[in-house]
Amino acid sequence: MDNSSYLSDHFLIAMPGLGDPNFHQSVTYICRHDEHGALGIVVNRPLGLTLADVFEQMSLEAKNSGLGTQIVLSGGPVQPECGFVVHERSEAFESSLNISDDLALTTSRDVLAAMAEGKGPGKALVALGYAGWDAGQLDRELAENAWLSVPRESDILFATPLEQRWTAAARLLGVDISQLSHPAGHA
Repeated sequence: MDNSSYLSDHFLIAMPGLGDPNFHQSVTYICRHDEHGALGIVVNRPLGLTLADVFEQMSLEAKNSGLGTQIVLSGGPVQPECGFVVHERSEAFESSLNISDDLALTTSRDVLAAMAEGKGPGKALVALGYAGWDAGQLDRELAENAWLSVPRESDILFATPLEQRWTAAARLLGVDISQLSHPAGHA
């Protein structure tokens, strides 16, 4: 597979028939996809925690109390105890992966400390856990029509309400995903 076939900086939109409950009606932002596999963050699954809860657990005090109301996402079933921050690229943090010219994924505490101090990235989402695929696995799932893919749109990532992200991401392709049927069987 050549580099142009990889889906870093794209959304994966779960097809209605995708049976895995971890990904039912999900939108996953692919942060890395290469010959070794893929890593993404599910961006439309609320976890039931807020950023204030995370700050409290990490003994960080938020200068902006409004920031604390931000919902923390369930980023996927792998390592759900680990935090991941998808954010606009600004300053360098200890453990960041540059995804694109304007976005990065950071796993180190310093990004959350900067956010709490009001010095962090302008736009960010916080998730616990990630979605991962072994080498070739995502490619097989795409060939089996489990997913639609589309280049990332920042408004969907940072501004669209969580419950609207699945349909909004599909609309980027001109698809009304509610009109797609579940597969009925094999011919």
